Amino acid sequence: MFSGFMTNTWVVATVVAALAGVVGFFVVLRGSAFPAHAIPNGAFAGAAAANLLGLNALLGLGVFAVFAALGIGTLGRRGRHDVVTALALVLMLALGALFLSRSTEYEPAIYALLFGEVLGVSTTELLPVAFLAVVCIAAIVFMYRPLTLSSVVPEIAEARGVRSHRMEIAFLVVLAVATAMTVPVVGALLIFSLMIGPPAAARSFTDRPPVAIILSMAIALATVWAAIASSYASNWPIGFFVGTMSAFAYGIGRAWAAWRRSRRPATRL
Repeated sequence: MFSGFMTNTWVVATVVAALAGVVGFFVVLRGSAFPAHAIPNGAFAGAAAANLLGLNALLGLGVFAVFAALGIGTLGRRGRHDVVTALALVLMLALGALFLSRSTEYEPAIYALLFGEVLGVSTTELLPVAFLAVVCIAAIVFMYRPLTLSSVVPEIAEARGVRSHRMEIAFLVVLAVATAMTVPVVGALLIFSLMIGPPAAARSFTDRPPVAIILSMAIALATVWAAIASSYASNWPIGFFVGTMSAFAYGIGRAWAAWRRSRRPATRL
């Protein structure tokens, strides 16, 4: 399990989990689970187009993901956000189906883009993933105060000069970069599980954003490490373990929150 060919898997999974814990916290806080699902799942069309043209898949993913984020952020301001997100997802899925149908690697391409190849990560993929992860986390740190304020109390944020629509677009671009660079490695479905389950569980344990972010990263790391070990031992898909463990962590968080509420003294009228 810790042999040479598995080293890259442990390293890249750790980087991806840490990134998912940080970015995912704001995905949950802002109620942006739908865009977090739509952008990586739809952006696979960019990888399919790049594969068809003989280009790097990461380039195609990045271009499509960023354009999707800009489209959702811009058009969502003037219309229903969920409708715009759904239409962007449908359009990208349609393009992806077209591009993949013209490729000679139809089935392998779908499997790799949706579920990733975390157990077969090459050394050349480590540096780009680590670099983009640092860029995304640095962007979140830079935007932390206005991003948190606009997520929790957008009216007060607007009064203090924070433009909510600009912050929304900026965050969606960070989300697009974070998901685009991890899709070829861990897959669209795997990164979505890590960006929702652990952060949602962390929010159930604490209301303090800094503590919740650290806890979100810890839960994401524990989830992905346990998933790798379980996948190695059982030869079952790693995505199965990540998805079920993320849901289990959220279930524990909700149970803890319910127990904590039941322990509070009843308010007397």
